[in-house]
Amino acid sequence: MTLFRVGILVVLAISGVNFANAAQQCKPVVGSFEATVQPPDTCSGPLCTAGRVWGGVQGNYQFTMNKIIPNGEQEVPTIMFFTGHSIVSLKNGDQLFGTDTGTIDLPPGKAGFASLITFTGGTGAMANATGQIRLRGEFNPTEGTTSGDYIGEVCTSQ
Repeated sequence: MTLFRVGILVVLAISGVNFANAAQQCKPVVGSFEATVQPPDTCSGPLCTAGRVWGGVQGNYQFTMNKIIPNGEQEVPTIMFFTGHSIVSLKNGDQLFGTDTGTIDLPPGKAGFASLITFTGGTGAMANATGQIRLRGEFNPTEGTTSGDYIGEVCTSQ
């Protein structure tokens, strides 16, 4: 191998180029979701929801909040940061896995939330999925529901 080729490989390795994602095709997705809060005895975190998603991504999903962290600002004490994981069971039987990060305004606040889901693989055609969707929504603590919309992209191997 020439010194030039070795140098290029070193530059690519340092820059974080992921050769596995080089052959991926990305598709823009837009849609909506709705879910219900799951009973505490079926939830492994502080909050779990399950529901459906439609539009560019279609199927059923489950979300488990892993952590909830105060924001540190006295002026808005009801707003919390959270992390969690989602599993979307697509209509064709494949699953899409995601890591969630976001902010929620818990009651007695306004109950809005915003989240970024980063896709981390899945099953079947989604095994190497990447991409992100941005969600915004409302949490209704009285009814135990969430609903909202999303926009982003899902990238899969060709």
